[in-house]
Amino acid sequence: MSIDFDVHHGNGTQEAFCGDETVFYFSSHQAFAYPGTGVESDHGTGKGLGYTANHPVMPDSGDREMLEIYTEDLPEAVQRFAPDIILVSAGYDLHESDPLAQLHVTTGGIRHIVREILRSAAVPFVFFLEGGYDVDALGANVRVTPEEMLEE
Repeated sequence: MSIDFDVHHGNGTQEAFCGDETVFYFSSHQAFAYPGTGVESDHGTGKGLGYTANHPVMPDSGDREMLEIYTEDLPEAVQRFAPDIILVSAGYDLHESDPLAQLHVTTGGIRHIVREILRSAAVPFVFFLEGGYDVDALGANVRVTPEEMLEE
């Protein structure tokens, strides 16, 4: 399973797996941002139909909207797919101070997103650092990930 919480949609990751029923792609991202992909109605193709879930959020969305995705939609997807490993594209550019985004997710919100991902399954997790363009905020936001991993 691949989870992506970047401000931008992971169009390359989705394209790589959109026809593959062995990888479930789950993305939350800012709607109408670059690259302009990741519409909610896109659920994969061919054998991969039903193995893609896009959750675009409107500009100016914040913790409440993002956490709803990770507390309500993610657990259902994980339970249905039953992954044996979860790869996470961790894009910290969804933070409220990031100059390239129009989202208002706080460091506490990011911590909660990471916590919900880690609680979603008893499998190995691999987090890949992706976006984050406010250097001070990036350091603080990246730090919450290993802190939450050590809590689990």
